[in-house]
Amino acid sequence: MRRLVAVSLLTVCGLVVTSPPASATPLAVGPVHVASGPSPFVPGCGGPGEATPGVSVNYLNAEVEPHLADDPTDANTLAGAWQQDRWNDGGSHGNVHAYSHDGGATWTASSPAFSRCAGGTATSAVLSTDPLAARPSDYQRATDPWVSYGPTGRLHAIALAFDNSTPRNAVLTAYSDNDGATWSAPREVRFDNPRALGNNFNDKESLTADPGDARYVYATWQRIVSPSESSSAKAYENSVSYFSDAWFARSTNGGVTWEPARSIYSPGRLQQTIGNQVDVLPDGTLINGFNRIQAVSNRDKQRGYNVEIIRSTDKGQTWSAPVHVDRLLVADVRDPDPTAPCPDPGEVGGCPVRTGDIIPDLAVDRSANPATRGNLYAVWMDARSTGGAHNDILLARSTDGGLSWGSPVVVDHTPAGVDAFTAAVDDDGTGRVAVSYYDFRNDVPGDTVLSTDFWITHSHDGGLTFPDENRLTTTSFDMRTAPYAGGYFVGDYTGLSHVNGRFDSLWVGANTGNVANRTDAFHRSAQ
Repeated sequence: MRRLVAVSLLTVCGLVVTSPPASATPLAVGPVHVASGPSPFVPGCGGPGEATPGVSVNYLNAEVEPHLADDPTDANTLAGAWQQDRWNDGGSHGNVHAYSHDGGATWTASSPAFSRCAGGTATSAVLSTDPLAARPSDYQRATDPWVSYGPTGRLHAIALAFDNSTPRNAVLTAYSDNDGATWSAPREVRFDNPRALGNNFNDKESLTADPGDARYVYATWQRIVSPSESSSAKAYENSVSYFSDAWFARSTNGGVTWEPARSIYSPGRLQQTIGNQVDVLPDGTLINGFNRIQAVSNRDKQRGYNVEIIRSTDKGQTWSAPVHVDRLLVADVRDPDPTAPCPDPGEVGGCPVRTGDIIPDLAVDRSANPATRGNLYAVWMDARSTGGAHNDILLARSTDGGLSWGSPVVVDHTPAGVDAFTAAVDDDGTGRVAVSYYDFRNDVPGDTVLSTDFWITHSHDGGLTFPDENRLTTTSFDMRTAPYAGGYFVGDYTGLSHVNGRFDSLWVGANTGNVANRTDAFHRSAQ
């Protein structure tokens, strides 16, 4: 197992390799709970056109890409969401939402009507920022679930809804005052019909309820020249035709209505943003973090992927110029057994594993701890320290509101030569920082499964060192059982949230060998 050495001893390519303090106390983990169940959707629920004959494959009962929020008013209440019944060529039948009132032990599903399968109909008009529009929410597919609680316990949800057989797509939100037992009608934050408006597609949206003011809710995403949700951002890195701005919208009345969406950062031609995410500093300053993908070099030689942020001191009305956090130097993740069968026979050198490889995650310390309050953390996958041999999970921190950033540190405990992937970061409200990730360390070369595990590590010193680690999976799962969507796929992100000094994780694991129920969403707490 790779260990960390003293900060003062080694810096590699801007990468700080650290050693653990002797006073750290490991986390105590609770039992594993299964949050998901059989799909509430029936085959064909998306209606005519939901599938492309000979191309589309639906993985009924398969959950992917979970997100999670803890109710700040009740430590026993959690709300999660995930894609349900993933399609191989983008999106799912719908985003299922579920809540727990017993700390994650049991879960009840109830979902907003973001898609036809989840209850949207041709006559179910959504509230729109366009006063002339009253469009239905009967979309054939949905994706990118995200949830966030406001400070008074109102739960907010967001989704990207789109059709397979038409070009229309929309960013939709809803809210619930009973933890998701019932939901408001969907709110349309942004609608696009590329045939009428150009080849536009909204993607990778997220939502943040302001933890200091229940009136404000923020949504952000990329709006890219892209033919479909399933198109990889990597495919457009060298294209001469694309561009993508960071878009933003806000509600000032708790999600009931939304102001018109707008671009808040335009990197220009041959560039795009992805993974936009708003966080709120203790003083109310908004941080929007993202990966800026640049197809040509600038004077700073930043071609490729870059973790960056922009700031707003007026609740999102105006935004700063971008602040560069660091390069994002990721390597592709593949099945380490190049001889294992692959659903795509054209792949050589190991079947691809689709990960959160170009999606950074951010967290803010809002604790009363004077040593860490206001710290801002960013994590991402990166292969710089291994020359591209495998990915580590890196964390960079800012102690001045994102204006400047220290060198990133390696936080995972994955053995050398093994990929760590799909990182999430959170701060527990006492000043401790946690990072979760998957890896293949328990895989046995040449056997019939790709053994995969999910882990959490944490820091007691404001993100400087991460001395210990907990395994959250009780047994390894076979990644080769997961749905295949541009690679074996359990999600571009996972859920990591907190309440009262407790971390809660929601991740997807495969049910090894069970092709009728390939994956489930699992919860486990650590404190």
